[in-house]
Amino acid sequence: MPQLGETVTEGTITAWAKAVGDEVAVDDALFDVSTEKVDTEVPSAHAGFLRAILVPAGGTVAVGVPVAVMTATADEPLDLTGLAPPPRPDAGTAPTLHPEPVGPSPTASHHRPEAAPSGRSRSSTGRHETGAEPRPVVLTPVVRRLLEEKGLRPEQVVGSGSGGRITRADVLAAAANSSNGVPTGGDVTPGSAPVVSSPAPTSGADVGRPGTVAVGIGDEVVELTKARAATAGHMRASLDTAAHALVVVGVDYSAVEPVRRAGGLSYLPFVARAVVDSLRRFPHLNASFDVDRLVVHGDVNLGVAVDVAGEALVVPVVRDAQDLRLRALSDMIDELADQARRRRLPGDAFTGGTFTLTNVGFYGTVVAAPIINLPQVAILSTDGVRMTPVAVRTEGDSWAVAVHPVGNLSLAFDHRAVDGAYAVAFLASVRSILEERDWQTEAPK
Repeated sequence: MPQLGETVTEGTITAWAKAVGDEVAVDDALFDVSTEKVDTEVPSAHAGFLRAILVPAGGTVAVGVPVAVMTATADEPLDLTGLAPPPRPDAGTAPTLHPEPVGPSPTASHHRPEAAPSGRSRSSTGRHETGAEPRPVVLTPVVRRLLEEKGLRPEQVVGSGSGGRITRADVLAAAANSSNGVPTGGDVTPGSAPVVSSPAPTSGADVGRPGTVAVGIGDEVVELTKARAATAGHMRASLDTAAHALVVVGVDYSAVEPVRRAGGLSYLPFVARAVVDSLRRFPHLNASFDVDRLVVHGDVNLGVAVDVAGEALVVPVVRDAQDLRLRALSDMIDELADQARRRRLPGDAFTGGTFTLTNVGFYGTVVAAPIINLPQVAILSTDGVRMTPVAVRTEGDSWAVAVHPVGNLSLAFDHRAVDGAYAVAFLASVRSILEERDWQTEAPK
């Protein structure tokens, strides 16, 4: 199962594009996967023959767990021992070399069951039969520190991760519920439902406390998709964690306009180029928070927010953007956006981002206040560009009115990482590059 986002821990295979025995070429569509972040088609990274499907359509497994076996030839000896996730007691046998997709049931755990004491058994949900001891809770260092910071015990937090694993978002949600007077459930077995007056959202975040809104005749109740619930939890966690502040500047795109039109480009790659260059001067905005310390990144891995058919917002990453000039940067952004909309992004396309751009100016926005993409410390929104009367200096001390393309840039930053002066200086640098650089030197050929 590929990694389809830094916070994604598992995925559900929704369909297989190949059957056992099929020959597969590099980049052939292999299977479709759905995660809390994105629904996408996974291409094959290797050429060969699909010999066994370990997880059928509908199966959910953790990132990194094998889902199929490929070999270079169609008749190469094959040993599946230890590869297949164990089925539930009623799910039949482990996968074999049949020409039909086989494997565990959709709700089977990807973990191998532990030996149970005599007279006791372990249920498929991870909870124990009467009298069994709870499983030990595995905590990452980041989650352990966050629990201490929020004054919570692991048994007070319901894990939404694979196998009941407690995630950072779970801790933040539990802390928010506690501060709002909602019981966190007391001593809760990891993986079980919390004892609250209304069901908890699937993301583990306090999305809207179901049951508090009266549903009238003509109203429509829309259940949140996994992607929408994950976005809700991530955005709520960002607002609860980061000290959001916003600064906005107006930009005159007159220097950009002729080059943009000649190259058939949008304004976005120009802004991206100016951002990348400015981040080299203001590196503390090219950074991520790790609980109580700031990790300042050496390379600029630029995330670009992409709307996927109004169903999900994904942020593929342009890696080493500091090494790309205007045309290469524009081509990479366009390619990632196209792959995202066709659900063809590779698994690592969502990981490693250090700064994010979101382009809402297409809709003619004046000022946007974007939410920071944790653990990053800043996000820049490009707003609409309009032909606007501006004052321009003529010879001497005279002034005249001219019509120029003008738009705003809005920077949301985490005030824990930098002060306002630092953020404003960065934004002023972006504006200066856009207005004063000789863009003809980077003109597309």
